[in-house]
Amino acid sequence: MRADLEIIQEWIPAGSRVLDLGCGNGELLAWLRDNKRVSGYGLEIDQANIAACLSKGVNVIEQDLDKGLGNFASDSFDVVVMTQALQAVHYPDRLLEEMLRVGRTCILTFPNFGHWRCRLYLASRGEMPRSEFLPYTWYNTPNIHFCTFRDFEALCRERRVRVLQRLAVDREHRHGLASRLWPNLLGEIGIYHVSR
Repeated sequence: MRADLEIIQEWIPAGSRVLDLGCGNGELLAWLRDNKRVSGYGLEIDQANIAACLSKGVNVIEQDLDKGLGNFASDSFDVVVMTQALQAVHYPDRLLEEMLRVGRTCILTFPNFGHWRCRLYLASRGEMPRSEFLPYTWYNTPNIHFCTFRDFEALCRERRVRVLQRLAVDREHRHGLASRLWPNLLGEIGIYHVSR
């Protein structure tokens, strides 16, 4: 399983009902079903990923996250998960509200555009950062909202969202003392567990 999903699964209690937004090929939901007796659904828009979910026996619904979660009742899931998609939706603040409406807790991951490499790249080259982790150019990137950990935590305070746990990790999803002390500068990826 992907390293970020390995961390996330630790925050999901056994027997939970989970909604995975942008679930990709269904890897997380299949693992949770097989190892933690978790049930739930994945939402995905990519046809190849939907087919991969179905081949794994994962319940998947074709849905554009920008259309919201109006087809789900309030408090219908224990946990709502969204990995590496917050920066790619048109209204991340609205989607966060919807996630917290349908789930008791939410787990989100996103790239930190305040990381020192992004800052140095922008300052030294005068162009938007590109790397193995963020390989896109400014005009073809799916990332339309560049945010930092501070930005996300400010949104949480504004919307009265509680941060239950936070990890600032590198691209291999390792976390150490330095990224705990200076997360906005040294963390490449944020993994947040939030609730109302």
